[in-house]
Amino acid sequence: MTAIVPPSECPSCNGVLIFINDILYCKNKSCSEQQQKKLENFAQKVKIKGLGPSTLEKLSITQIDELYHLEQEDINTAIGDKLGSKLFKEIIKSHEAPANLLLPAFSIPLVGNTATKKLADVCDTIWDISMDTCTEAGLGPKTARHMVDWIEDNLDLLSRLPHSMTFEKINRTSNQAVVCITGKLYTYKSKSLTAKVLQDFGYEVKS
Repeated sequence: MTAIVPPSECPSCNGVLIFINDILYCKNKSCSEQQQKKLENFAQKVKIKGLGPSTLEKLSITQIDELYHLEQEDINTAIGDKLGSKLFKEIIKSHEAPANLLLPAFSIPLVGNTATKKLADVCDTIWDISMDTCTEAGLGPKTARHMVDWIEDNLDLLSRLPHSMTFEKINRTSNQAVVCITGKLYTYKSKSLTAKVLQDFGYEVKS
């Protein structure tokens, strides 16, 4: 039987691959494939329509802040006038994205919608985030460390972005009701979409 030899180098950047919990990871922060996926995640999370993998490739950008320094002429040259005009408007519109959308969009390890929601309850802006406020929000030590370290390592990036970095405070219902979604849905297409709407109104959704 022929033994299967795992690769030792990243196929995108030739960086050294490291086994973590039996999974191979490329730890090179400059890896082109990683940067591409982070940009795709950012565009999706802050709801920039029309900014998919092929478009990102045509725009030849590798960092999030580069997206906000594109002129409409640059975009039109890359993807055409009609699509370029629409995309430019979407990028401008995304300037208004609150910290609630930005944090999950930054691809910070362990920091997703749940952690962001907790931080929004105790912080007014991203600049209020510290180990103390993370603990107050109920984040675990690993998540808190990832969050604080990422901010410290990316101060330059954050300063180059057009966003206010302010958390949008969600109105909570007076009785803090807990909702369990069961049965057939008529108003919304899926349980996940229904859950998001309920959470936006301050309800707690449980299975």
